[in-house]
Amino acid sequence: MFKGSHPVTIDTKGRFAVPAAYRQPLSDDCGGRLVVTRHWDGCLLIYPSREFESFEQKLLARGSLDPKVRNIQRFFIGNARDVDMDRQGRVLLPSNLRESAGLVSHAVLSGIGNLFELWDAERFEARNQSTADELAADANAGELPDVLMDISL
Repeated sequence: MFKGSHPVTIDTKGRFAVPAAYRQPLSDDCGGRLVVTRHWDGCLLIYPSREFESFEQKLLARGSLDPKVRNIQRFFIGNARDVDMDRQGRVLLPSNLRESAGLVSHAVLSGIGNLFELWDAERFEARNQSTADELAADANAGELPDVLMDISL
């Protein structure tokens, strides 16, 4: 399981180094083979290859007759690219995906359980602040989502 947020730098070739703590688990689990795709929030999703295969199978099992389902399949699967972590733990991001997420230099790799999100650092900080403000307002108004009500913080 991946957790925590880590500042990373995108170099001029479009590579970033996976934090050292994740390199061995990724090598052991998937041989350093990852899948990168877009997310509508403006970040990239980075899955270990096995995790993406599971996600892809579930998504494809929904069929393709419903245009909304087909659009979601096209968005996630159609934008997905296989990438490999090199010996130094670096990952080369395809230029079209870097551009879609506004990734130029300073970024944040955030572990979200079974996958990572890769954000432009400024977008990440703005999103985190916005989320914190919304959650505080909702909590003060007693309007947190029901799914959070049995979780103790």
